[in-house]
Amino acid sequence: MNTQSREANLAWIPESGFQLRKAGVQFDAVRIDGDDGRRLADFLHRMTGGDPGPIVTEANGARAVYFLLPPGTTAHRSWPRGVTRLNSASGCFGYVPVPALRGPTWPLAWWSPPAADDRHFVHPLLLRAAAIELLD
Repeated sequence: MNTQSREANLAWIPESGFQLRKAGVQFDAVRIDGDDGRRLADFLHRMTGGDPGPIVTEANGARAVYFLLPPGTTAHRSWPRGVTRLNSASGCFGYVPVPALRGPTWPLAWWSPPAADDRHFVHPLLLRAAAIELLD
C-alpha cells in the first residue's frame, strides 16, 4: 500500500503549517511532556503493530506529545501522573496544535499520522493501559 492511499482526509488537519484546534470538538487529546511521551508513543507503536493512531510531537519547549482520541473519551477516566487531558468537559478547555500532513510544520510533526481507514484516533483504553504501565 502506498503512502498516499493511507493518508486521511480529515477536515481538522490544516492544508499547510499548523493550527490550533479546540479539544473536545473533533477529538480529545492526552498530552505527555518530554521523554515519557516519546516512550509511550514507542510502546503504543509496538503494541499496535506500527499503527497506534494519530500522535503529534513538539520539537521545542516541553517537547510535548499529543495523543488524539475520539471526542468525549478522556473526561471521565482517571489517568496517571504526568498526563494532561484536553477535552471540553464542564469547566475544561484546551487547544491542541495540529500540523499539516506535508510541508514545513516545525516545531510540530506527526509521529504517527491519522490512518485513512475508519480508525482515525488512538484507542482510549489501550492508551490508558499503556500510560499506567509506563508512568505509574
